[in-house]
Formats: sequence, C-alpha cells, structure tokens
Amino acid sequence: MAEIMLINLTGEDRPGLTHELAEILATHHVQVLDIGQAVIHQTLTWGILIALPEDSEADPVLKDVLFKAHALGLQARFSPVNGDAYESWVAEQGKPRHIITLLGPELAARSLERISRVITEHGMNIDIMTRLSGRVSLERAEQPRRACLELSVRGAPDDPSTLRADLLDVSHELGVDIAIQVDDVYRRNRRMVAFDMDSTLIQTEVIDELAKAAGVGDAVSAITEAAMNGELDFRESLTRRLRLLEGLPESVLADVAERLPLTEGAERLIRTLKSLGYTTAILSGGFTYFGRFLQRELGIDHVHANDLEIRDGCLTGKVTGPIVDGARKAELLREIAEQEGIRLEQVIAVGDGANDLPMLEAAGLGIAFHAKPKVKEEAEQSISTLGLDGILYLIGVRDREVGGSA
Repeated sequence: MAEIMLINLTGEDRPGLTHELAEILATHHVQVLDIGQAVIHQTLTWGILIALPEDSEADPVLKDVLFKAHALGLQARFSPVNGDAYESWVAEQGKPRHIITLLGPELAARSLERISRVITEHGMNIDIMTRLSGRVSLERAEQPRRACLELSVRGAPDDPSTLRADLLDVSHELGVDIAIQVDDVYRRNRRMVAFDMDSTLIQTEVIDELAKAAGVGDAVSAITEAAMNGELDFRESLTRRLRLLEGLPESVLADVAERLPLTEGAERLIRTLKSLGYTTAILSGGFTYFGRFLQRELGIDHVHANDLEIRDGCLTGKVTGPIVDGARKAELLREIAEQEGIRLEQVIAVGDGANDLPMLEAAGLGIAFHAKPKVKEEAEQSISTLGLDGILYLIGVRDREVGGSA
C-alpha cells in the first residue's frame, strides 16, 4: 500500500498559499485523499491527506514542504497514517449525518459547551463548524444582534427522541434556539415556504384588531388565546369571535390593513426567498382581505384564508365558503406543493398556534415561530430568539449572501 501522510500547516493567511504548497506536492506526483482549511481572524489552518506514489519515499516530500512552509512563515506538522486506520476511516463514509444549528442574540461559549456535550453523550461527532452570521463589532451597538453556528455532525443518535429532548432542555436553559435536521438532499434543496399570517408574518391577530374597533376586544382576545393554545376547537372559536363582529363597518378593514405590523425580518426573508426562486404562500385561519394586502406588499405567490361575509357595507359575523382550520391548512399545503411540482420534503411551514401543527407536521421542515408552549413542544423545530429571517440560517444561508457581513 502507498505511504499515507497527513500534513497540517498553520500561520498568517495570505493570497497564494494554497498554490505554492500545491506546487510542491505536484512535483512529487502525490494523490490528494482529503483536504480542508479554515481561516479565523487572518490565521490559516490548512490540512491535506496525501498518498505518495508506491515507488516514492516520504522524506523528499516532507523536506520540500517544510522548507516552503518556513519560507511562508507557516508551522508544519506531519503525521503518518496507518493503512488499516485509513481504510477504516474510508468505510465510515455513508453513515448518517445531521446539521445542528445554534441560533441566538450572541454566541456564548456556554452554549457551545452544552451542545457539544449532548452530541458526545449520544455517540455522535462534530466534523465541521461554520459561522453563518456576520462578524460582530464590539463597538457598534446598533448592529443586529443575531448569531448562528452550524454544526455538521456524523453518526446516528442512539435515541433520536432523547437527543431532541436533551437539546430542547439546553434551549430552555440558555435561552437559545437549537435545530437538528437530517443532512440529506432535501435539506439542501428546499423550494417552498408556507406561512401562517397572524402572529407569524405579522405581529398581531387581525381578528383582535377588528374586535377593538368593534368595542369587544377583551372578549375576542380571550377566545383567540384559548384557541391558539389548543384549549378550544378552532372552528368553534372562529364562529364565536365572528359573531361578536357583526355590524362592523367594512371600511374598518382598510384602516386595520394599513396598520398591520410586519414581523421583524419578514421583508428580508421573503425578499431573499424570492431571489432564490422559492414559492411562497400564506395559509391562514385569518381573513383573505388581509392576506391579499400582504400578498401585494410582499410579493407572496399563494394566499388561502377565510372570506368575510359582507352585506350592506357591514360584516355579518360569518364567513363564506369552507373554514380554513388546521386540517385545511395541511390540505392546502399539499395541494400547492403538488401544483408547483414540489415534494413535501422540500416544503417549509411556519406558524405559531395549535391550528398550525398539522401543516408543520406535513412539511419537510416545520418551524414553530415564537410559538405557544404546546406548539413549541410538538413542532420539529422552533425559533424564539430571532426574527423571521432566522429561517434563512436553517436552510444554510449566510448573512454575507443576503447583504450581511462575512
């Protein structure tokens, strides 16, 4: 078997280092078995695993690399690799891999320590760590406070449900978000995002705003809260709340629409999704009038919600057509995906209430966004510490790719 050598180099980074080092190796006709590098604050860590031609010796190669490294101001380390150990390493390829994403206002060492401990306890190993968020200034307080670290992890967890529970415990303890996804082709090729509207895409419940205008705000808000927590059937709650709005002038709808507060990060997220060719949809238990308003403002592709019945310029306290409840949201998600030629594994669904759970479960990636406790516990993933554009991190998008810093 050919002689195998691992070469590690560290030192100040500058353009052309890889070319000069590769030029030395090329003269000795070595085979590159693996290679990787990282640069942190202008300091390079460069590693390459090589196999020497069977009729060659290692000494001339190592001597030339050592001289070149010295000339470049780099430190070199050489480690021979046993052939059996190399073949064992090769045999490990194809094993399950996961992406664990850490999100929060800042990246604290405590978070990294707790997450890495959980990974180790479940028999998995971190291969690659990548910062997706921009560089952080310690002087400019006005910059966005968001941090994201993506971990590529090798191995199958001994108990997936316990792993998720342990990571959720860390999330609660440290006030961070932790997502874990199987690293497969679908994770890297999402094509559609479906949003709940109220308290997800916008920072309010529209029906509560209408109720305030009708003078029944407290009564409607109490019903809304019970429904979102899963304590009350959505259809029943909608019927009861709408009944209290009977007689509200239609003109109020436009006033409320103009004051809808978009959720932090919503515009940045949807602008980026559109630039990447994603299909977007609003699937809401709210009202079509406001969904259409947001569709025009943001460029959403599909909108499905409840149609308010209006007679003689006033709300009747009813809706026309079928009610869009949790089951209907999941059904619509499947219909749009099929219409667009998109597999469900490529679909992301985002919501905050109990009536969103069916569509979160139907999607390849379901995200509970600033959700009620029941929803956060049952959803596969959740985001509670960042704005809506934190979703970009879960699909592997870096800040620098959407206007942020490196």
